[in-house]
Amino acid sequence: MLEEAQGVVAQISGEDIAAAARYLAAGLCMGIGAIGPGIGQGIAAAHALDGIARQPEMEGALFRTMIIGQAVAESTGIYSLVVAIVLLFVV
Repeated sequence: MLEEAQGVVAQISGEDIAAAARYLAAGLCMGIGAIGPGIGQGIAAAHALDGIARQPEMEGALFRTMIIGQAVAESTGIYSLVVAIVLLFVV
């Protein structure tokens, strides 16, 4: 059994390790990069709904402001997607 394992390990090249590291890095980039925008957008929506519940006449202004804030928060997630794509296809 030990000889089989050593044979398998001997077949692994540096390119295989680099490819595995590239996929792992891209996955971590998207995973960690999506947590922040998700939390931020949830908080923004919660506070906008709180404001609309308190002052229903301000619904239009609060909704527009919430959408702009969520678009800014989502840009971080899009940047992490771009970095993940660069890691997969360029590096």
